[in-house]
Amino acid sequence: MKYYYWLLFGSAVAIVGLSCGFLFFYRRYNLEKELASMSWKIRWDELHSNNADSREKRKAKKKTRITKNAYNDIHADQHDALLRINSNGSVNSDKSQIIGKKHSPTNDKNVVDLNTIANGNGVTSPSDSNGKNFIARTNEDVELGNYQMKARKMSLASHSLRSGGSVETINMHNNAHLFIKVAYYKGQMIAIKSLKIDPKKHPRIEFSRECLVEFKKIREYTHDHITRVYGACIDSPNYCIVTEYCPRGSLEDILDEEKIKLDAMMKYSLLHDLVKGMHFLHHTDIRSHGRLKPSNCVVDSRFVLKVTDYGLSEFRKLAEESEETGTHQYYKRFIYTAPELLRAPEVSPNGTQKGDVYSFGLIVHDVIYRMGSFYRGEVQPDPSTICSMVKKHPVSDKEAYRPILLDEVPNEDGHPSNPETMEKLIDLMQRCWSENHILRPDFSEIRKIAHSLNKENETTNLVDNLLKRMEQYANNLETLVEERTQEYLAEKKKVEELLHQLLPPSVAVQLISGKSVQAESYEMVSIYFSDIVGFTSLSSLSTPMEVVNLLNDLYIAFDNVVDNFDVYKIETIGDAYMVVSGLPEKNLDHASQIASMSLALLHRVKTFVIRHRPNEQLKLRVGIHSGPVVAGVVGSKMPRYCLFGDTVNTASRMESNGLPLKIHISQATKERLNSDFDLELRGQVEMKGKGLQTTYWLRGYKNQTLPDFGPEFK
Repeated sequence: MKYYYWLLFGSAVAIVGLSCGFLFFYRRYNLEKELASMSWKIRWDELHSNNADSREKRKAKKKTRITKNAYNDIHADQHDALLRINSNGSVNSDKSQIIGKKHSPTNDKNVVDLNTIANGNGVTSPSDSNGKNFIARTNEDVELGNYQMKARKMSLASHSLRSGGSVETINMHNNAHLFIKVAYYKGQMIAIKSLKIDPKKHPRIEFSRECLVEFKKIREYTHDHITRVYGACIDSPNYCIVTEYCPRGSLEDILDEEKIKLDAMMKYSLLHDLVKGMHFLHHTDIRSHGRLKPSNCVVDSRFVLKVTDYGLSEFRKLAEESEETGTHQYYKRFIYTAPELLRAPEVSPNGTQKGDVYSFGLIVHDVIYRMGSFYRGEVQPDPSTICSMVKKHPVSDKEAYRPILLDEVPNEDGHPSNPETMEKLIDLMQRCWSENHILRPDFSEIRKIAHSLNKENETTNLVDNLLKRMEQYANNLETLVEERTQEYLAEKKKVEELLHQLLPPSVAVQLISGKSVQAESYEMVSIYFSDIVGFTSLSSLSTPMEVVNLLNDLYIAFDNVVDNFDVYKIETIGDAYMVVSGLPEKNLDHASQIASMSLALLHRVKTFVIRHRPNEQLKLRVGIHSGPVVAGVVGSKMPRYCLFGDTVNTASRMESNGLPLKIHISQATKERLNSDFDLELRGQVEMKGKGLQTTYWLRGYKNQTLPDFGPEFK
């Protein structure tokens, strides 16, 4: 009986052992299978500019597959050899065939589909990577294109590639430092972190087993204060990491935007979120971040801060190999790096936990003072100088090279922060950037301190926290909207004033109201033309700046005279000056208005002094004619109010056939002048295209003559 019990016990132990062994090997098998499948891998053509593109692409792909299968069934015998050839890794196979497709425009007015197609053979999807060596293979024919994302204020630009994939760029502000590439993946908007890996050097990327395990674990991380990682794209040259999209942009964007006001509560809340996110990361297998800085802290729509750009050091290291050393951008990447890491022969991509604490201390300084990265006063050193100074071994913490502390913390909302709370926060900041990394607190201790500092703002109720943040955001938004509205109204007024200067008031009002301006015919108007006799020779003896000053002085003087009459200045071309009376507001006294204006201009020329030739008399030649014209606005980008008709040509001929410092008028104008004017018959004058014309000199008024310019102009 005793032997029986021992046999039963042994059998149970064996069964348990076998079960545990089977479970261990089964889980190991599933792990290896999952690693080999690389479920985190995302093809470039799976990223779309909008959700509609994704649905249309899937429908088109399904339709193409059905049609192709039917075709293959009918012609299987004829194409069997060809299909065998194409199945041996051909770039024309079903899985890797490239279809150039233009995306349909979206309904968003801010989205512009550029349909950018780079020169080259296109981008192909990676082949199946199931194998014991865990090699991610891509087609060696890569498309070498430099897709640089630029955008205007709050603009979206879609870049469509031959592979069908596309990305968009969101630029939050003109002075923003970051451009966030976004796309749709499986119906959800995501952010794209591009890695500038040299496709010539790395046309095919091989990941170690440790890196594949890290990919798997990172995809499983979920926390309120870290961005979720959906996967990565290893289609050369479009190497990137796909993560959760946060629409408020990065912390760097928010701090650099002066219009966004952050009170003490909002600053404490953002820092507390950062601490909670880093505390979580430090308790995962990643252990540390290594690249903690404001640009790697993003803010979602609820104004919750999340840490991004963590992990995957082996993948990111490939991009760092292609980076040009010694540049401004290169050193800027190390501003937030701890001094002990800068002194190391090689900086670890993942850094250290104490190094992350140092970076957090610098971020606290940025948030408190909002003076920029590593603020050192009015004369800000360049990144290379900052890195070299931080690397030096100081005698004590007081001599360590750190951002300066200002005497007062700015009150952005007009309410001073709690001095005691701010003092504790500054003390924590100085402990975090301590030169001796052993003296720096860890994020468990920092979390307790941050919770005590933000205790009055952080409640156990998530909704209350969100309401407080959204209330602050709403207050900031109201102020920002009011400021922007005033700026808009001021700019609108300037534009309207400028439009009234370029066009007649009645025409400008129609354009501002959105109405189209129709060309209009006028039965009778009077047109004035003038130019400066000898202007060409005068210009040749003057510098360009002197000529500009001359014309500017002259036309300012002319404009001051013209404003006193019922006339409208059409344009100035070089030394030519064109004025009309009788339009756009009809005026029966148009001839007298033009004649009086001409006399006033001649009187003004008498006293006009040329700056660089004060002893030389400016010789104005004037011609006037009356008749019918057609007037209208020409052009849309730079609209001009123009006159058309034979009357314009005749007025120009009257000017060109006149004499210096005299007013030459036609018979039509003479008939419409009243008896107040003193006219002198010139006689018959041959005019191009007109033949002999009877013309007159306008000498002045009956009781007032023209100014005396000398015997040579009698």
